[in-house]
Amino acid sequence: MKLLDRIERHLKETHMSATRFGRRAVGDPRFVLDLRMGRRPRRRTLEKVEHYLQNHGPTRL
Repeated sequence: MKLLDRIERHLKETHMSATRFGRRAVGDPRFVLDLRMGRRPRRRTLEKVEHYLQNHGPTRL
């Protein structure tokens, strides 16, 4: 699954806005919006996003 698809799924599952995700994951509120427009992130940025997704998944009961 592509990174943007995983982020979009995370946003839906957590009811989080794209700007909030970008700010929390990589310190850039435009990150997801830029990805949607074709931005290709650097490796370090990808690592930050992966870390965020692994550690901040939706709460499961």
